Order: sequence, then C-alpha cells, then structure tokens
Amino acid sequence: MTKSMLFASRLFFVFLLTSLALVAFAEPNCNIYKMENNMPCYEACVLATTGGGAQGSRASQEKFDKAIEQCPALDYAYMEKSVPYLKRGEFITWKKLIDKAVELNPTLHLGYRGWCRYQFLRDYRGAIKDFERLDTLFPHDIGYSINGDYQLTIVKALCYSAIGEKSKAIEIMETQLGKKGYSPMVYDYLHLGVLKMETGDFNGGIVFLTKSIALNDYLAEPYYYLGLINKSKNLKVEYKTAMEKAKAYYLKGYKRFDPYTHPMHKVYLSDIDRELSIAQTF
Repeated sequence: MTKSMLFASRLFFVFLLTSLALVAFAEPNCNIYKMENNMPCYEACVLATTGGGAQGSRASQEKFDKAIEQCPALDYAYMEKSVPYLKRGEFITWKKLIDKAVELNPTLHLGYRGWCRYQFLRDYRGAIKDFERLDTLFPHDIGYSINGDYQLTIVKALCYSAIGEKSKAIEIMETQLGKKGYSPMVYDYLHLGVLKMETGDFNGGIVFLTKSIALNDYLAEPYYYLGLINKSKNLKVEYKTAMEKAKAYYLKGYKRFDPYTHPMHKVYLSDIDRELSIAQTF
C-alpha cells in the first residue's frame, strides 16, 4: 500500500469517527414524546428540529426559545442554542446554556462540554471534572471529540499536562494506548512523544515521535520536536536535518490546523526558522 493510500485510509477512519461523534448531536426522535403522550414536548421537539433560519440567526434562536418555553426539559434545544455563542466567543452565555443541557442529559452532553472546555476555554480543570464524571457513566470508553481527532481520555491526559501534571498525563496516555482494541488516533503519538521529551525522557520521545511519523507522515511537528531532542543531545547534523525537514513539510501545508483555536503542540514557521538560525552556529 502506498503512502498516499495509507493516509487516505486513515482519513476515512477519522471521518468515520467524526460521523459517529456527530450522531450524538443528531436531531432527537420526537416521536418518543408522542409515544409518551407528551404532546407539548413533542410539538416543541418538532419546532426545534425543523426550519427556522441559519444557525445563530435571530429566527433560529427564537425558535429554540419557543421550544424551551413549551418544553423546559428539551436538552437538544439548549445545546443547539448554545453553539453560536461558542463560535462567537460569547463563552458566558454558552456556558449557561450548555450547563442546562448537561443537567438535563449528562450522558449525551458531558463529553461535548468537556471537549469545548479544553479546546475553546482552556478550562483544563473543568474539562477534567467532566471527563472523570463521564468515566463513571461510561467506564470502558468515554467517547470521542466532536471533530473526531481525539479519544476523550487522551484529551483528559492533555488537560493534566496543561496544569503541570505531565507524569500523570503520560500514565493516562500509555494506559489508553495499551488498551486492547484501541487504535491510536492521528495525534496520540505526537503528544506522548512531546511529553516524554518535556520530562527528560529523550529516548522515549524519539520512539513516539517516530511512531507519529509512521502513523501520519503529513505533519511538520514530529520533525520539529525530534530536532529539539537532537539539539538537547548535541547531535548537530541531526538537529539541523530535522528542522529542515520540518520547514519543508510546513511549507507544503503539512501542519496542525484548527479553524477555531491553537492546537496543543502546534508549531509555527517562526519557531522552525528560529531553530534553523540557531543550527547555523550550533
């Protein structure tokens, strides 16, 4: 199988996981309310899931307001109403709405709130609380991020890393990666390799950054961090070579990207150029 075919197959896998994640936020089955003879909530559910303008528009938000007024237990309406506020950066309003959705249906919305706390708010301790509560509800698998890039246990580990508990983060990641049947996601090895490097385990860092490249050789980041390890080990030629490759990949567009936020362990061209400048006189 060629490199491009391998990458395509991995993209399909990520797409599949994203699709599965999105199922969790699919429109509810309004007929359940009808079967329960709960006509106010049935009508509110139908209202919330049909028409009403573009996401975030006045018509759309007013539609959810009417649905909530008619059926205060309709968690779907709170969750959907919250999304535009998240995208606009109006986090206080988003938090009030998503908190209500979680209160009404924690099994469905806890993982999403935890992911958003990590990705958008950098509320790492709050995200950890959500993921640990989710662990009590789904002890075998707490699910995936809404964008399909992460298993949420790995995100929990990243949260621990962000608050300085890097050894605990490594332990959580290694446990998850060692679970029978778990398939590493596209950034798992990258993060573990960086954490190994940051805790002084350079050989471990090399192992996992190399695994990251083997899994997905379309990122500048593993080469950049390998370069930093080579620099720390005083391997001058290897340091420069890795940084040159990181720059070549970056210029091809092979880099971490998120349309909303700065992903953890992402590097920029200025980072690479700074190291290349150092490498000239190293």
